[in-house]
Amino acid sequence: MSKIIINDYDEFASYLGKEIGVSEYVTITQDQINKFADSTFDHQWIHTDPERAQKESPFKNTIAHGYLTLSLLAYLWDSVVEVRNVKLLVNYGIENLRFSQPVIVNSKVRARVSLHSINNLRGITKAQMKIKLEIEGSAKPAYDAIVTFLYHFK
Repeated sequence: MSKIIINDYDEFASYLGKEIGVSEYVTITQDQINKFADSTFDHQWIHTDPERAQKESPFKNTIAHGYLTLSLLAYLWDSVVEVRNVKLLVNYGIENLRFSQPVIVNSKVRARVSLHSINNLRGITKAQMKIKLEIEGSAKPAYDAIVTFLYHFK
């Protein structure tokens, strides 16, 4: 899959209301979930105890932390687009985030991204992406959100 190349504000703005791209699928492993649990101190059994999850969870398996799946956004976005001529990128915010469905261990997820809005704020590009995290084989996304990035073009 080739990345979309964006060189400046006008090229970015040409995607307004359109899909920019879809990332490749990424598999969520138990090892990733355990490492995330270690780094966030969130060792709830539904994430880290496969035997108990098989017996007691309605999903019959462990699930990824919602924030683990959210933390993949930078990687997934970067796999879709290459924004050039940027001296600084700031992750500015997330709005309307809704976790719709859990991501069961060993599921494959990908991001579907469209440009929701774009503004020139005195030379800083405020770009809001509508992002859906799709789960392979599921009609319902893991989540959808509006993610805001600030691009300082050269």
